[in-house]
Amino acid sequence: MEFLEGLDPQLKLFWYIAIPVSLIFVLQTILTFVGSGGSDGIEADFDGDLDGGEAPFQLFSLRNLTNFLLGFSWAGISFYKLIPNTTLLLLISLAVGFAFVYFFFLIIRQIQKLGEDNTFRFEKTLNTIANVYLSIPGHMQGKGKIMVSLNGSVRELDAMTEQDKIETNATVRILRVESGNILIVEKL
Repeated sequence: MEFLEGLDPQLKLFWYIAIPVSLIFVLQTILTFVGSGGSDGIEADFDGDLDGGEAPFQLFSLRNLTNFLLGFSWAGISFYKLIPNTTLLLLISLAVGFAFVYFFFLIIRQIQKLGEDNTFRFEKTLNTIANVYLSIPGHMQGKGKIMVSLNGSVRELDAMTEQDKIETNATVRILRVESGNILIVEKL
């Protein structure tokens, strides 16, 4: 830290911000790749969301503060000798800090588009083909079981039919959902 003693106060301030923030950034990056602490920036520890906004992440978080201060301080250090006007240097540093946060939001939005929703919903089974696991009594007189493959997983679900009895190992098509979790099927 001896190299900071002979610097101008403004440049010294940029360095005092840049060094700890850079260390925090490196630590956050390592924790993200290890798998812990990776949700910061998507959820905050305090109520920082804007009313009426439907953002998938929080505006005020430690990660966003780190990104802002990282851009602000390193821009100030980088442009210190090129821009002698203090006000202009601060404005450019602020703009770079806000740009870091904005680019982080863009990156997070693109990453979230890669996510896949594998939540099981009965409606997703409509018009799919299934195999009868336990015979289904005819004319809605009782329930049987079918095996449905959906999104790479096989599920055993309750089924009824309006037709005659459907025997085990028969192939059926799912027509509709009743009572929220009973599938109405027809034999193929």
